[in-house]
Amino acid sequence: MTITNDLSQHSPELRAAARHIGRRRFLTLTGAAAALAFSVQLPAPVAASAAARGARRIADDPFTLGVASGDPLPDSVVLWTRLAPVPYQADGGMPAEPVTVGWEVAHDEAFTRLAASGETVAHPEYHHSVHVDVRGLEAGRVYHYRFRTGTWISETGRTRTAPAASATTALTFAAVSCQAYADGYYTAYRHLAQDDVDVVLHLGDYLYEYAVNSVGGYRNYTDRTLPALFNRETVTLEDYRLRYALFKSDPDLRAAHAAHPFVVTWDDHETENNYAGDTPENSVPPAEFLLRRASAYRAYWENQPLRLPQRPTGPDMQLYRRLHWGRMAQFDVLDTRQYRSNQAYGDGARVPGPEIDDPARTMTGATQERWLLDGWNASTAVWNVVPQQVTFSQRRFDLTTPSRVSMDAWDGYRASRRRVLDGAKAAGVRNLMVLTGDVHVGYAFDIKDDFDDPASATLGTEIVATSVASGRDGTDRPANWETYMTANPHLRFYNGRRGYARVALGESLARADFRTVPYVTTPGAPVTTAASFVTEVGDQGLTPA
Repeated sequence: MTITNDLSQHSPELRAAARHIGRRRFLTLTGAAAALAFSVQLPAPVAASAAARGARRIADDPFTLGVASGDPLPDSVVLWTRLAPVPYQADGGMPAEPVTVGWEVAHDEAFTRLAASGETVAHPEYHHSVHVDVRGLEAGRVYHYRFRTGTWISETGRTRTAPAASATTALTFAAVSCQAYADGYYTAYRHLAQDDVDVVLHLGDYLYEYAVNSVGGYRNYTDRTLPALFNRETVTLEDYRLRYALFKSDPDLRAAHAAHPFVVTWDDHETENNYAGDTPENSVPPAEFLLRRASAYRAYWENQPLRLPQRPTGPDMQLYRRLHWGRMAQFDVLDTRQYRSNQAYGDGARVPGPEIDDPARTMTGATQERWLLDGWNASTAVWNVVPQQVTFSQRRFDLTTPSRVSMDAWDGYRASRRRVLDGAKAAGVRNLMVLTGDVHVGYAFDIKDDFDDPASATLGTEIVATSVASGRDGTDRPANWETYMTANPHLRFYNGRRGYARVALGESLARADFRTVPYVTTPGAPVTTAASFVTEVGDQGLTPA
């Protein structure tokens, strides 16, 4: 889709901000962020009586989008919901006023033993989303939670806190990515909701900006008709908010959120396909793209279980952050979209040239890169896990030399990858695991010190989680399977079905199970384990389990 340079489709506040941005101010994102801050939309203090009055006016169930939790700490977890009795309506069916929302956290599902409770306010400025950072919880515990407003009570969610900082507690997590609503049902989430995992890591493409037609694309609904407002690409804040409402209305996604805490990061489609920093996919004026990015980032925060430090300011949002699971794992959650250099050679699959080795080009930005390396230097974790977006290991597409590689993945930013690998070596990171989404297939890679030398040291492993729905049904062995397996000797596994990856971390080894479903264009598919691999502590490299 070609986007026109019509600022009128954005909110009045954003349009007013954009008109005061000079051309030179777009040379840095800092200037754009300052000019595009949503300061005029920040909620004002609210009297308790007014917020309570708003709650009493809700005539229909406002918890249509479910509940979620995220970013567990030893004493805290974030709880999320959004009030939307009419989710496919721009205002969610809510009055344009603040609403009191009560919350409860309990040791048991019947809520007979409360651990914490309180009230917060859902503001219309944030689309009546709720983010509660519950403090004072016990480490390493399972909790149940729910919300109340007016006469309405939400479904019950289940969450957990991280272990104490000194604990070496085993961890099982799932990695998911890429859930294009129009490509199929979220059957993988239904199975994941029933799986025994401690936390879910979402690696990006939670949302897709593409149009969804009245039958839900390849879902081919016969029992409902989706509103025409979804049948266009997302551009404005209202567009993104409505698209989250569509995706979050899926019962399988709701079930997974209610069953497990999520740790989320984005890729490109939460904003626009293959954007890089402040460079859009389409040729549009900088002001327009940063308005779009500001809208996308705001809607992302509103619809995810994230803390206040992640709340965006205009088109800037610090999503990279560090979490720990006792001493078992350190999670360095990356953002490889917001700060990256533009893709080399016009993006796509290209034969490498000198531009991809230019040390001035970056995948993460200098600040985030330094943060990552400093974090490794200070780490005492058994496993250093890096949830991020695009394929980290070398992935040659051809049997010829030179071979084409992806300019959007780390292959297009080789100097940046080299700095990261050298930083891991310098920090003495012995058990490195990179988690990846994006490509709609499952991969298992050995991360080599020199990808062109199979005999070089293995510095870690990369687990690439296939998509939940994107790419539709897929196949176990895509047409390029043999080429990829031959051209990339460090590639241990390649599968093109939908599903998720489940990883168990222990003191002596890690095990990765690739869980797949045979189809998503019709509901109800069973789940199987396509392959399992282990890697040992202190002796990196994947072997079949």
